[in-house]
Amino acid sequence: MLTIREKAAAAVNCRRAVLDSGLTVLCRTMPDYSTVHAMFATAFGSTTQDFVWNGRPVHLPAGTAHFLEHKMFESEQGDAFEQFARTGASANAFTSWDYTCYLFSATDRIDENLDILLDMVNHPWFTRETIAKEQGIIGQEIKMYDDSPDWRLTTEALRCLYATDPVREDIAGTVESIATLMPELLYTCTDAFYRPGNMVLTVAGNITLEQAVEACRRAGLDRPQKPCSITMPLQVENGPIPRRQTQLAMPVNRPCFALAYREQPIARGDVRRATLCDIVTELVCGGLTDLYRKLYDEGMVNPEFSGDCLATRTACAVLFTGESLQPRLVADLLRQEIARLRREGVDPQLFTLVKNEMYGELLAVLEGVENAATQLTGAWLKGCTLEDQITTLAALTPADADEALQTMLLPENEAYVQIDPVPGAPEAGE
Repeated sequence: MLTIREKAAAAVNCRRAVLDSGLTVLCRTMPDYSTVHAMFATAFGSTTQDFVWNGRPVHLPAGTAHFLEHKMFESEQGDAFEQFARTGASANAFTSWDYTCYLFSATDRIDENLDILLDMVNHPWFTRETIAKEQGIIGQEIKMYDDSPDWRLTTEALRCLYATDPVREDIAGTVESIATLMPELLYTCTDAFYRPGNMVLTVAGNITLEQAVEACRRAGLDRPQKPCSITMPLQVENGPIPRRQTQLAMPVNRPCFALAYREQPIARGDVRRATLCDIVTELVCGGLTDLYRKLYDEGMVNPEFSGDCLATRTACAVLFTGESLQPRLVADLLRQEIARLRREGVDPQLFTLVKNEMYGELLAVLEGVENAATQLTGAWLKGCTLEDQITTLAALTPADADEALQTMLLPENEAYVQIDPVPGAPEAGE
């Protein structure tokens, strides 16, 4: 395993530094590329709704983290997007259940772009007037997500599996929830979660670790921080699934479905269990399986049919989703395959093929500047490294998958969601 880890570290080729402030800086230098991709991320996402900050209980309305993401681009000096445009950089940001990330890609003026990124996130600025303006903009975004079949499928599945966990809430919240946001609450969030020790700066491309660290020093992000206290409850839902089935209609071309399973949460840094969830999902219906080939060859699913594991600090769900003219039949075939694998065990040859495919995917992401930065950031936020993921995958055996299947994808933890075309409505895209 030591040799495997050494090879993994050589393949990843990531240098890292932890500054006196607690900020982690990750760098994959790729000198043959002209582009640099930078990501500045905080472990603060939509599911963080209740916490105790320096002895004071705080409750956040749904959608707070996403709203904050939008507001961070504004300052008294102007809009950060305009600053990035002047330097020729392409900037963006996104919020997930567990983290928020700010990023840019650029081919030159890298130091200047890093200064814009770090200054923007390190110096929040909120007023009642700018918040009111953003509430209207995000209200329109929320309605747009409501019209997305893929997103509705995911959110409805999570609402079936969870009665109270914040993962059942839309990441953007609701028009009503974000209407209650005020500057004081947003500043509390930045004080609590936009601390260097809760953040990571990742850069990949034609850049060095020393260059990234120097940018942090210019921004004052290398200085020791005042001690603080923050605690978050770890409330895990157990017991019966709140709702076993949901069916609704939307303007889609053909029915969409999700067969969803509630699993026990994956502890931060538990790379083995996270990898097992991914590999078991692939063994059920991944592109190398007989089941996928049968469903695809017979026209029962579209090419996007797949299984995915969604995990937060307090929740974990496996979702098998796709489009089908026979969605309930496909769901039944999935159930039968899961039962067969639990009963007979996984095919060792298929296990090796899936394992090798996952190896290839882990290594392939390192060949792209943006993908490399994204994967390095994601691993850090999960409490591990890409080297950890590669070496953990190397150690897994068919027996590990068989053991996992005895406690995963259980019928009592299952829910089914179906979206049907609106009767009489024009097909989507017409």
